[in-house]
Amino acid sequence: MSDFNLLIDGKMVPGDLKMPVLNPATEEVLTQCPRASKEQLDKAAAKAAFPAWAATPIEERRKLVTKMADVIEANSGELARLLTSEQGKPLADATGEVLGMAAFFRYLASLDLPMRVIEDSGDRKVEAYRRPLGVVGAIIPWNYPLLILSFKLPSALLAGNTLVVKPAPTTPLSTLRFAELVKDVLPKGVLNVITDTNDLGDHMTKHPDIRKISFTGSSATGQKVMASAAQTLKRITLELGGNDAGIVLDDVDPKKVAPGIFEGAFQNSGQVCLAIKRLYVHESVYDEICNELVAIAKNTVVDDGSKQGTKLGPLQNKMQYEKVKVFLEDARKNGNVIAGGSAMDRPGYFIEPTIVRDIKEGSRLVDEEQFGPVLPVIKYSEKDDVIRRANATTYDLGASVWSSDTKRAHDVASQIEAGTVWINKHLDMAPHIPFGGAKQSGIGTEFAEEGLAEFTQLQIINGPGASA
Repeated sequence: MSDFNLLIDGKMVPGDLKMPVLNPATEEVLTQCPRASKEQLDKAAAKAAFPAWAATPIEERRKLVTKMADVIEANSGELARLLTSEQGKPLADATGEVLGMAAFFRYLASLDLPMRVIEDSGDRKVEAYRRPLGVVGAIIPWNYPLLILSFKLPSALLAGNTLVVKPAPTTPLSTLRFAELVKDVLPKGVLNVITDTNDLGDHMTKHPDIRKISFTGSSATGQKVMASAAQTLKRITLELGGNDAGIVLDDVDPKKVAPGIFEGAFQNSGQVCLAIKRLYVHESVYDEICNELVAIAKNTVVDDGSKQGTKLGPLQNKMQYEKVKVFLEDARKNGNVIAGGSAMDRPGYFIEPTIVRDIKEGSRLVDEEQFGPVLPVIKYSEKDDVIRRANATTYDLGASVWSSDTKRAHDVASQIEAGTVWINKHLDMAPHIPFGGAKQSGIGTEFAEEGLAEFTQLQIINGPGASA
């Protein structure tokens, strides 16, 4: 495996420290990765590149962000293989993530920040401008290292900001390689990438030269980010955890909806903030849905993501693996495990895809976010009751409603307190569709024009009109 370096002020440089990066499918060390010191973060957060980049016409910034998409696509095979080796997901999924990254770059680069005239009367002219903020800090999680980077980087740069990226310590390699590939596309200092062992986050969120933090991760860490950023009143966007509910109405065809439900719950081995974490099924179709999900689970190939035919890879890291094993214990105690239920007896962080029925609120598996391949299936009988139960959480990132009658489903969806509610599908996301959470699942919006605006300062110029 080739050497990796940090990107600081336009140069690939060694870290002042090092850290091992493991392959989660084997638990073997892939490489010793550079690790930044506090002093290197200070250099990466330097604001010297900001004035010239902010003054660069948006058309030129657009061209450069689009050129980065070209570089990503030209190197998609290498990036996908590297992503699989450090993250664990099947190579086909990793390839999809890399190509999705390029697609997000292309679409977000196509947006604009036009001046808007609020009033143009005889004695007053009021104009609204979107100005860049300065240096933006992007903190990226380990479940989709490249895709989630593309939720932040193109919009931040198009808006005229400079950027410091900090990938998760267990999945830094694909981000560092991406940085090396694109470093000559941008003026030096516009994009910086540093790494840590989760020891630089507090310094980053308090840093006086960083004007905004865009963070994706757990709600617990998001609370720390928010508290730390408050000391300098930074702008923040937080995309946090979810205990997302799926609601299956009584009129579904179980065979028809079960594959979509399974994919919505188990994609990326359940390591998706928006995945179905709790499935509520009407009592009239409960047994059939459970049986269909079991059949799919038992025919799902779980293996090293580099092997052809693998559908689900390992969990990404040992800490998450141990957390999910605790949820399995809770499932055996409080429910009826009808598929899976165990860690696999092999090297790597592998968990069998697990279906749990006859379980209720009050158990950890239902009340908390498992972030792994374990799905509780909960029985209900009344529509108003299931809406109440689905909403009875502090986390409301996404949800889905499944029905043969889309009008009925829409009626239920409109009563769910979540940032996104899908009908007869789950995890359908695109760069032109705004995305954000409700309650403790986040603050702010990503994607589309709304997400781009979050990387700007609204400035109003209020002057005299033509006749004044």
